[in-house]
Amino acid sequence: MAGFNHFDQQGNAVMVDVSEKEITERVATASGIIKVNRAVMDAIVQKTAKKGDVLGVARVAGIMGTKQTASLIPMCHPLCLNKASVDFVIDEENGRIEAICTVKVSGKTGVEMEALMGVNTALLTIYDMCKAIDRGMEITEVHLLKKEGGKSGVYERSV
Repeated sequence: MAGFNHFDQQGNAVMVDVSEKEITERVATASGIIKVNRAVMDAIVQKTAKKGDVLGVARVAGIMGTKQTASLIPMCHPLCLNKASVDFVIDEENGRIEAICTVKVSGKTGVEMEALMGVNTALLTIYDMCKAIDRGMEITEVHLLKKEGGKSGVYERSV
């Protein structure tokens, strides 16, 4: 299983041992899109969805998601996060809402998974809160935008 550090020499899944790593400042940003119809967009922008302020709730859900990553992804280390934020970019004309999640930590392992979890949780919350209006919403283009810190340095997604 050369090249995969989540498996031992016998092919068993293991949590990576980070005990010898240095503590460094690490930050990761991820994004994703939910495509919605006009009725959903209007309900979100005008804050008339029956379940309440969709983006306000989705922001809190995304932040909560970052803090639960190790509970849901088996080989992720539990981290004490320094910061987690979720922001939205609304493109009314094209029926697209982009969620952007940034997570920071001082630690021995990165926060890419936490940023990705935050984005997915926020987008799924939008879906959940608006599915009575349209079940055809589509979550797409979820990816890591940038990560800094640690031995591997900086990664920035090229378009």
